[in-house]
Amino acid sequence: MSEVRLQIKNLCKSFGITKAVQNVSFDINKGEVHALIGENGSGKSTLTNMLTGIYTKDSGTFILDGKEIHPKNQVEANDEGVAIIVQELGTLSGLTVAENIFLGHEAMFVKAGIKNTNAMNKRANELLHKYGFDRIKAADMIDEYNFEDRKLVEIVKATYFNPKLVVIDETTTALSQEGREELYKHMNRIRSEGNTVIFISHDLQEVLRMSDTITILRDGIYIDTVKSADVTEDDLKRLMVGREVTGNYYRADYGEKVSDEVKMSVKDVTVPGEIEDVSFDLHKGEILGFGGLSESGMHEVGKACFGASFDRQGTVTLADGTAVNDIPTAIAKSIAYTSKDRDNESVVMNQSIGDNICLPSLDRLTGKFHLLSDKKRKEFANKFAKEMSVKMVNTDQFVSDLSGGNKQKVVLARWLGMDSDILVLDSPTRGIDIKVKQDIYQLMDSMRKQGKSIIMISEEMAELIGMCDRIIIMKDGRISGELARNPQMNENSLIAKMV
Repeated sequence: MSEVRLQIKNLCKSFGITKAVQNVSFDINKGEVHALIGENGSGKSTLTNMLTGIYTKDSGTFILDGKEIHPKNQVEANDEGVAIIVQELGTLSGLTVAENIFLGHEAMFVKAGIKNTNAMNKRANELLHKYGFDRIKAADMIDEYNFEDRKLVEIVKATYFNPKLVVIDETTTALSQEGREELYKHMNRIRSEGNTVIFISHDLQEVLRMSDTITILRDGIYIDTVKSADVTEDDLKRLMVGREVTGNYYRADYGEKVSDEVKMSVKDVTVPGEIEDVSFDLHKGEILGFGGLSESGMHEVGKACFGASFDRQGTVTLADGTAVNDIPTAIAKSIAYTSKDRDNESVVMNQSIGDNICLPSLDRLTGKFHLLSDKKRKEFANKFAKEMSVKMVNTDQFVSDLSGGNKQKVVLARWLGMDSDILVLDSPTRGIDIKVKQDIYQLMDSMRKQGKSIIMISEEMAELIGMCDRIIIMKDGRISGELARNPQMNENSLIAKMV
């Protein structure tokens, strides 16, 4: 009989009229990876945010090792032995790596009111070495590091003090495959030491591979807890959605000829330190994929195509001869862009859902007198939020209140409303649940059939293989190979050109 680590009893949380978690109860055992799954807005992150002191609960109880806990913030949660690695960025700009690792626990380096920075840096470097992250230096400002490296710092921050329970909230969506393997290694270590991981992920293969037990939530309600060994992906989909997920997931066609008409031509594009001499054509009705390891340069390709790269050389030219050198030109010429770094580059966090959806379409919505009626704005926002199944109170709700997956739906709703001819989609399904992923793939398939052209940048090899007419592989900032769509293509074909 397994020993219970955490009891969750009658947990409730509402945001206005939205009941995010409704009377949820279940147990989590010691020495296990316990996955928490559900569609976007099902209550997963809300539950763990209450456990870790980010949110206050309305009612209900957390009992950790027989003791009721009431953390009011993350520091108090840490003191109780509970830590979290959040979905988005969980480090603070303006601080060093060491200051981020020991944030809230600086007192251990203070004597007579004076902080011993050298001692803090020394301890942080020891931890970074222990974790295998030697390239990250304690005294460096955290802002010097990219998104993925900052996530690795968060792993150290959340686990160095040997917590009883670690929440990993969709962290893998922000990591490359190498980063994911690092995280898996530490998840296994935590479990082997008799501690517990609560693992939130939309990747059901990953869930089945890494977890011992799975709890399913739907619309804030507890559905079931199952053993990973006893269920399949289809079982989990059915439990998450409440019905069978039918229809094609990826594209079903092979051998379709892509148009010879070129919609965008990229020639000799270089961004110093990022990409070098990248050239390709994007055709009408084509889904062109870009894959590679995290630092391969593929994400910078997307920015370059949208005119968002700093110090870019080379040319990005449209069929009508327009040079795309800046973002206003890209938007004016019906180019859409979604960023991997959603919170900082794709959504405006302190604005409403409606404002975010309407943002690139304002010129069309205001008309010749530059007046925008509230009714027209709401109708437009509601239409496309509904098409993307955004879970919300209404479109006046702030984007910052949404789950990561629902933020991504807002981004996609924005460009759906824009009716863009060219879409540059960097990690478009990051943090998206299985049903909405299917909807996005079907939407992309429909768009290409309408003659729209799509650049899809992804670290998910399966979706590149499943959706793209061609896949360009990036390595060390250069194009290292190209593969055409065929039914025999597999992940090994892509990996061979990445490494």
